[in-house]
Amino acid sequence: MVKEAKLIKIGNSQGVRLPKRVISKYGFGKLILLEETQDGVLIRAAQGGKLSWEDTYKEMADAEQGEWTDWQNMDVELDTHL
Repeated sequence: MVKEAKLIKIGNSQGVRLPKRVISKYGFGKLILLEETQDGVLIRAAQGGKLSWEDTYKEMADAEQGEWTDWQNMDVELDTHL
């Protein structure tokens, strides 16, 4: 669904008013996340600092890349360390 909205002046800035129905539907609270994409700006609800399972998996995968390279580079037999 595409709807047109007007920018409104808020002090020295501008903002967009969101209908109450949209705020409720997407769980927007006092804090939201804005993500710039190639097509525009994506507005998402901030989830109290908690990531969804999908986002958690992605964060863990990004953080752990390269963590196992030390193990791959070891040139010793397992029996010597037992």
